[in-house]
Amino acid sequence: MGNPKSEDPEVPDQEGLQRITGLSSGRSALIVAVLCYINLLNYMDRFTVAGVLPDIEQFFDIGDGSSGLIQTVFISSYMVLAPVFGYLGDRYNRKYLMCGGIAFWSLVTLGSSFIPRERFWLLLLTRGLVGVGEASYSTIAPTLIADLFVADQRSRMLSVFYFAIPVGSGLGYIAGSKVKDVAGDWHWALRVTPGLGVLAVALLFLVVREPPRGAVERHSDSPPLNPTSWWADLRALARNPSFILSSLGFTAVAFVTGSLALWAPAFLLRSRVVLGETPPCLPGDSCSSSDSLIFGLITCLTGVLGVGLGVEISRRLRRSNPRADPLVCAAGLLGSAPFLFLSLACARGSIVATYIFIFIGETLLSMNWAIVADILLYVVIPTRRSTAEAFQIVLSHLLGDAGSPYLIGSISDRLRRDWPPSFLSEFRALQFSLMLCAFVGALGGAAFLGTAIFIESDRRQAQLHVQGLLPETESTDDRIVVPQRGRSTRVPVSSVLI
Repeated sequence: MGNPKSEDPEVPDQEGLQRITGLSSGRSALIVAVLCYINLLNYMDRFTVAGVLPDIEQFFDIGDGSSGLIQTVFISSYMVLAPVFGYLGDRYNRKYLMCGGIAFWSLVTLGSSFIPRERFWLLLLTRGLVGVGEASYSTIAPTLIADLFVADQRSRMLSVFYFAIPVGSGLGYIAGSKVKDVAGDWHWALRVTPGLGVLAVALLFLVVREPPRGAVERHSDSPPLNPTSWWADLRALARNPSFILSSLGFTAVAFVTGSLALWAPAFLLRSRVVLGETPPCLPGDSCSSSDSLIFGLITCLTGVLGVGLGVEISRRLRRSNPRADPLVCAAGLLGSAPFLFLSLACARGSIVATYIFIFIGETLLSMNWAIVADILLYVVIPTRRSTAEAFQIVLSHLLGDAGSPYLIGSISDRLRRDWPPSFLSEFRALQFSLMLCAFVGALGGAAFLGTAIFIESDRRQAQLHVQGLLPETESTDDRIVVPQRGRSTRVPVSSVLI
């Protein structure tokens, strides 16, 4: 059909957005604020467990491999359920899906705090069920923001939304460690977020309204987009190289952050023990929580700094280079790898140097969060975005943080078996296993460099689809092969039936 030409879509002004969405600018901003609060709560709950991990190991009498399994089971459940909610989110009311998922997640999290020490398998089961609530939210919330804002407004709102990931993660460490200290029992750390989850459901129900899908990106005279079949959505996403490569790059981010999230506080504690700065965590004693607190504060600060820095650098570079988004992501990952390696290498000599290198490495790593989400939203058409979010979640967790905590813990256990039992061997085993993160980060940077090759054409194609200038290619499922003069040809099924 040739290459259709069109001007870039006109960005509606504030009055135009209000007319299209039926929501005032203040109401749209309030909806984003509610979504940010829930996203913060989401990650706060996820990393509360990491903040009290030494106490959980001691309470259930488990090793590093079983500890890593706690996060792996949760991520695996989250990953499996994400496509289900992605499919539902593209077709049904997104507000009610999120309300139901978050209510269920709050109940399960509260129940997990009452498990006796001989039922470790039940803790694994409840952490797996928590994935239901997180899958219902993470696949849907960014698409609501995409249907409320466009262009630079969308990028800014997404950056605010993704600030909640590192800030919530850091608050999880802080809340977990401090609530445990105040209550004298780590179980109370798991009872904080369920109460906040009840408030989240109430805010969702009362504040959030469902905007029309893709309306802010269409021309006024272009027809609305209709959902296609789930298999057609998957085929289209598989043929989108920018989406696939950016998802692989984000998988590397998930691998590194998942490993650090669970194991960094434990590694820092072991480093202090080896340096003689803190007593070891012995059975019957409460483990030191100072490293969880410090690491939580670093995660909050680096997250805010990294997300804001990444969005601002990308916004400025985009004026002169349309490939700025994937290039900034690549620079962040490739830059973080050597600093994360140095943070591990210096831990035996100086804990201060370790914290400095962790700060720089996590700042560079956090530059990716909002930009990757923005890439997905502008290279995928609106009726496929929840499915695309779900597919990206499956890929990034399947190859990323679903297995990375367990893999790191298993490598550490395997190395310790070859060395004499000591606090030094525990430290060195975890140190060597965590060095895998630097290598994976470099691979992710290469994937984002590949994304930069295709980003312009894929973004343009999505724009033309939304404007109605590039209709869907007829699916080969609607055609059959028939013989014609000694050779076969594909014809529509309808013509054969007629």
